[in-house]
Amino acid sequence: MPEIRQLDKHVADLIAAGEVVERPASVAKELLENAMDAGASAIVVEIERGGLTYLRVTDNGCGIAPDQLPVAFLRHATSKLRTAADLAAIGTLGFRGEALAAISAVSRVDILSRTAGAEAGAALHLEGGVAGEVRPSGCPEGTTIVVRDLFYNTPARMKFMKKDSAEGTAVAGIVTHLALSHPEISFKLLRDGAEVLHTPGDGRLQSAVYAALGRDFALHLLPIHGSGDAVSVEGFVTEPLHGHGTRARQIFFVNGRFVKSQLLSAALEEAYRNQIMKGKFPGCVLHITVPAGQVDVNVHPAKTVVKFAADKPVFDAVYYTVLDVLNAQNKPAQQEKKGASFYQTMTAAEFREKTASSDKPPFNVSPAATVRPGTPAPPPNRGRTLLVRDVAPQPRQPFTATTVSDGKEVTWHITPPPAPVEKEPKPVQQTIEPEREAPWRIVGEVLKTYIICEDSHSSVWLIDKHAAHERIRFDALKANTQPLMAQPLLTPLAVDLDGDDYDAALGSLDTLAQFGFVCEDFGGGTVLVREIPADIRPEDAAATVEELSHKLALGRADPAGARDELYHTMACKSAIKAGMDTSPAEMAALVEKVQSGAIQYCPHGRPVKYRLTQYEIEKLFKRA
Repeated sequence: MPEIRQLDKHVADLIAAGEVVERPASVAKELLENAMDAGASAIVVEIERGGLTYLRVTDNGCGIAPDQLPVAFLRHATSKLRTAADLAAIGTLGFRGEALAAISAVSRVDILSRTAGAEAGAALHLEGGVAGEVRPSGCPEGTTIVVRDLFYNTPARMKFMKKDSAEGTAVAGIVTHLALSHPEISFKLLRDGAEVLHTPGDGRLQSAVYAALGRDFALHLLPIHGSGDAVSVEGFVTEPLHGHGTRARQIFFVNGRFVKSQLLSAALEEAYRNQIMKGKFPGCVLHITVPAGQVDVNVHPAKTVVKFAADKPVFDAVYYTVLDVLNAQNKPAQQEKKGASFYQTMTAAEFREKTASSDKPPFNVSPAATVRPGTPAPPPNRGRTLLVRDVAPQPRQPFTATTVSDGKEVTWHITPPPAPVEKEPKPVQQTIEPEREAPWRIVGEVLKTYIICEDSHSSVWLIDKHAAHERIRFDALKANTQPLMAQPLLTPLAVDLDGDDYDAALGSLDTLAQFGFVCEDFGGGTVLVREIPADIRPEDAAATVEELSHKLALGRADPAGARDELYHTMACKSAIKAGMDTSPAEMAALVEKVQSGAIQYCPHGRPVKYRLTQYEIEKLFKRA
């Protein structure tokens, strides 16, 4: 058996450095987190050649005392933890005490620091983890750390480094995330002498988003705020029409720390289900706050992965907060009614009818009614219950009633007054209420696909009739809790399916029946369709069964997702098709749904309407 020996300190430091320092971006992250923990309000990062040859971080934090500089670079030396109990409630970004030791082990480091009120600062140089002498130095309050020649003593690591541009982009990503996590701190990034990022540090997340992620991203965001089960969520999410091709713009922070979390991504994307275009992903900048004892940030050395004590409250907080905002955003017309008299809520006749019905008491005893002699007068009604025991079949006849007072029943015999003599009614002039005028005008239809309408704000709208009707059908299918009405076929339809689709169809005959497709096995990869939904055209039946079977085969692991996919197919096949003739009544019904804000997107997330303002139209004709 080979001899067991303890590793040399330098080799052990290099191994430890490999866990923390993977690339220049890792160095930037550790140094920036230390600067933020030091209370800095302004931080400047400078890099050259992607940070491999030169990386400098300057802050205006509390600084480090001269005698503490060498201690700061020892392994497991930290000012942020004292006991094991502190691990259960970590409130700082850095805490292990390994960052500076790991960085100095694989680079040449210079540090200058000055504490508040000190006449002068101090400087220290380290090379390969070996510290020199602490010497006095003139410097501003705060700390400056310069890291040169990263991995100079571990050339094997250099071959795994990417191009300077890629490494520089990774450093920029770290600075961006930290700037978004702490908008109260001003961050500046200089890359090869050029300023590429500068946040104002005004404490407003929107300002940091605008500066760090750009104008185009910031202009299409929806603010959100919600809380529940000791979990709060706030920040911004993208509008459904402005999804992204990847999840790169999904940025999450837990207790101020940037994290990568499949749980949070799943909650966000579930809220956008059926509202964003297929193949697109929502973006966000979300701050999730949970009790410190309910999250473990000590799962990974890079501290970008966290573990929650309970996943469901966190998932629900993100999902419902985002969903509420998206649902509210989908109803702009209803929101506009509050401040715009143009959108009427009811006619005058409807208002009078509603008022009359609401003022009518549920039961009325005429004040002129007489009580049979010998019976006590009914007590005043002070929350007591009046029970009608029997009522004579003829109108205006004596009847018996009972009141419940102080837990006892008292019987009353009440005789209504005689019926008044009806007089000849005087002729009354009748007023015909005009029909409520819609806040838009349907102009017509073009290409047998797009409905054109004009609203009261001189805007012209193009409405995709297929997409709009598809959404209406989809919502109706989801809201329906009963099996769809089916129609028998005069001649059963044989549908040939591929192997997996055939197996999925046979295993889901009950599900297909709920959707109106009554099928049975015909053998040899063929299913026999005997009934189809009433709103599916017979010529579309075979294609619909094929698509449903394929989606069932793909969605076995996710029943809820598979059911939505089935609804998508059913809605698409039963909706009005582009190129079909549409009656004026059908067009009016579609426009009513779209312009009222009831629907905004098709089930696949595509918009159902497009707006052209008067200015845009006049600009086309050089009038503006």
